[in-house]
Amino acid sequence: MAAGIDDIAIYIPRLYLDASDFAKARGLDPEKLERGLGIGQMAIVDTNQDPACLAANACLRVMQKNKLTPDKIGRLYVATESAFDESKAMNSYVIGMLEQVYGKDTFGHCGGIECKFACVSGSYALYDNTNWIRAGEAENKYALVVVSDIAKYDLGSSGEVTQGAGAIAMLLNDDPRLLSFDPKVTATSIKNEYDFYRPFGKETPIVHGQYSNLLYLIQVKNALIDYKRKVKETGLIKLKDGETILDHVDYLNMHLPYSNMGKKALAYLVRHEWRDLPRWKKIIEEIGMEEPIPKDPRGTIESTLEDAEFMANDHQFTKLFTSTEMYAELYESKLASSLIASKMIGNLYTASLYLGFRSSLEFEYQKGVDMNGKRVGFCSYGSGASAMIFSGVIQPEYEQVVKDMNLEAELGPRTKLSLDEYEELHENKRTYEENIRSANKEFVIVDVKTSAESKGERHYAFVD
Repeated sequence: MAAGIDDIAIYIPRLYLDASDFAKARGLDPEKLERGLGIGQMAIVDTNQDPACLAANACLRVMQKNKLTPDKIGRLYVATESAFDESKAMNSYVIGMLEQVYGKDTFGHCGGIECKFACVSGSYALYDNTNWIRAGEAENKYALVVVSDIAKYDLGSSGEVTQGAGAIAMLLNDDPRLLSFDPKVTATSIKNEYDFYRPFGKETPIVHGQYSNLLYLIQVKNALIDYKRKVKETGLIKLKDGETILDHVDYLNMHLPYSNMGKKALAYLVRHEWRDLPRWKKIIEEIGMEEPIPKDPRGTIESTLEDAEFMANDHQFTKLFTSTEMYAELYESKLASSLIASKMIGNLYTASLYLGFRSSLEFEYQKGVDMNGKRVGFCSYGSGASAMIFSGVIQPEYEQVVKDMNLEAELGPRTKLSLDEYEELHENKRTYEENIRSANKEFVIVDVKTSAESKGERHYAFVD
């Protein structure tokens, strides 16, 4: 049985911080943020918003767009790493909000959970619900998977430049118009790591940036090795001599803590895939430099990062490699369009991979590219650490969905924050009632209980 994404909707907060303003205030080079990291703007939540209302707003958009009633939704999963309750699942908050619009108990038979494994959470949620559909348990109902997060880092930290917020809701069924997932080829790589984590009671994460970035690359590479094995064993892809698995994936979506991390991840995977192929000789001749090798043969992350000479040489090699004609052509055709939205919105944690997919759909369509039948690869990563790679094929009806996509219209008019306003919001110096923008046709927080018997209870309202 087929299973995949029938439609997709986004909700992005209407406040943003300009990266150039931020850079100047922090004594950073604005050009470095724009070109080095690919950061232009960062979406920021208002005082009366949290990940649950972002998720509910995205769900409402996709349901209204498709004229769906609650009885057609069999499952509602929320994937997030911004949870605010250690027991009560975020999907229950989302259902409560949606029932304000659709009526009490209208989602009474809708199953679901809150799913957490850092930024890979959404991919595990998709996998679970895809299998639910394939098992024949959906009974002609949809699964609704929503990825929602607020990426927030300490003031003055290196991560502060990679903030953002938003939610993406994906509607799944057994006859998808947009993308049908390839069966039996989902691949994973997992290990216990402390590259990025947020202990209970801490609002912002503890981040080991360089370690986390390299771990991301290694884990995705390991998942790719498993993906290659599975596609060969299933016969999904048949490789000829001199080919790589990436030759048979038309579009790639990478996890995007910031836009240019996608470029780094792609270069890393391509180097791994190409170095045993005849084309590598041509690459080395064009570059005029052999690929550097770490001094420590163990090749641990720690030893690699401590090898200053290797790191400098590897940076230079990567720079030269990504400037080659062969790589540049691959980058432009398979990845470039997926990075556009990230530059305008910032880091969405669990949603970043799917923002890339949404971006690729719109901007490839605008270029007049026929995407029907094209294979899309998803390279997902979550700190802690797990990677997942899977793929799917764009369906003949995809234009029904993609033709109306307009990121700027969906974002709507946004309010640019001053640095003072941003820092007030960041440090929680305003109450939820002291919001900067007036709500319009969206869910917001209206009350958070503080008494001992009901501490932490959150109440929401739909502002029409």
